[in-house]
Amino acid sequence: MTHNSPDEGATPAKATGSFAELAQEMATKSALVRKDNGHIDLLAAAGGIRGIAESVLPGLAFLVVFTLTRNLPWSLAGSVAIAVVFLVARLIQRTPLTQSLAGILGVALSAVLAMTTGKAENFYLWGFVTNAGYILAMVVSIAVRWPVLGLLFGYARNEGVRWRDQPERLRAYRVATWIIIGVLAARLAVQLPLYLSEQVDALGAMRLIMGVPLYALGLWVAWLISRPVRDELITKVD
Repeated sequence: MTHNSPDEGATPAKATGSFAELAQEMATKSALVRKDNGHIDLLAAAGGIRGIAESVLPGLAFLVVFTLTRNLPWSLAGSVAIAVVFLVARLIQRTPLTQSLAGILGVALSAVLAMTTGKAENFYLWGFVTNAGYILAMVVSIAVRWPVLGLLFGYARNEGVRWRDQPERLRAYRVATWIIIGVLAARLAVQLPLYLSEQVDALGAMRLIMGVPLYALGLWVAWLISRPVRDELITKVD
């Protein structure tokens, strides 16, 4: 007759604890902040004025230059140049480079895809790939009972991961995560047909409109939907 060792029996608990620590680290590094009035700070969540500019201006430069000139190399050069300027500014000011590095890598990859294929609409192709990746990751997180919005909002509300032990809170964070999935799916539903029909100007415009503004709206709705009935009763995690 064999017996399981104590370590074998504790494996699930250890795995859960490790995941909780990883979730806490991820939430700590996120830009989600709860203001004194209990609402989420949408500006901070979007990366602040600077983060929004880093996210929007390269794509805006590409759209404007291409619309005016129909010259793909100039349009790509303008977009990449702006991304580089933001990166250099952060290097000079010695501020965190994560967002700028991610931005310039995304812009560079988008430029390569457009330049090598000779198709301006492929500047937006990488965005579709990342968008689909986020959708998949969020759906999986819901399926395994670790909805992404719970991980992020939970620490902003000082819940930690205790919400997982409360069916109503778990359900609320699943719904919140589905809201963001809906935002991402709406982007694909609107923009993919424009991409396939090579309507570059319209695609670029919708990319800007359905970028930060729509994401911020979705985040705000998700925050309201998932708020506890008695927010003030949540005790602070040590």
